[in-house]
Amino acid sequence: MIQQTSTELARTDPHATLALVIFDCDGVLVDSEPISLARLTFGLNRIGVPIDVDTVRVRFAGTSMVSIMAHIVRDYPVTVPDDFVDVVKADTLRAFDEGLTAMPGVALAISGLSLPHCVASSSDPVRLSHTLGLTGLLPLFGNRVYSSTMVARGKPAPDLFLHAAAAMGIRPGACLVVEDSVPGVQAARAAGMRVAGFVGGGHWAHDRTGADLIAAGAARVFTDFSAFAEVVATA
Repeated sequence: MIQQTSTELARTDPHATLALVIFDCDGVLVDSEPISLARLTFGLNRIGVPIDVDTVRVRFAGTSMVSIMAHIVRDYPVTVPDDFVDVVKADTLRAFDEGLTAMPGVALAISGLSLPHCVASSSDPVRLSHTLGLTGLLPLFGNRVYSSTMVARGKPAPDLFLHAAAAMGIRPGACLVVEDSVPGVQAARAAGMRVAGFVGGGHWAHDRTGADLIAAGAARVFTDFSAFAEVVATA
């Protein structure tokens, strides 16, 4: 696993030439968060967790199922069935089959990107393969898809982004991360990377200003991939 000291993690070099773009998947490449948050909320309600979808979005968007379940076990006096995570994952994939779409304009934006690029997501490899394949985006990344299952700690820890940068042979200070969640922005900043917040997904309909992402450390936010070339050029 990749580790750095807190001093190293806090250091971002604004003068480094941009050499890699790292995309989060859910809520950035595919508009999956409204679906997955709804299915997770349904599953939690089914086992007796009194939580609504807005609370699930605020607390858990951008984090892994491992982290989510650790919070549930800690915060709620419920018995979680052994197959809970598998059931929720299967239910979510079925819902994706019925209604998942790529973000408008994202395929064109990535196709026009001259820099190396990859995916670094809290989702597991099965879900990543399913969602990127279903939306036709997988060929744009090939095997350059990295999951939180590959590292010790998920977002907001920096491990996943550092792992992706190392696998791509790029130092952290030369990376731009595109994220839609506060934990994701925090993870990228902790890794010493530049961050652009994307708020064009359905789960950001409540606040297109992206104030939470800016507060977490995103240098800017954007709502439409038609502006992505400018985002990269000014990163």
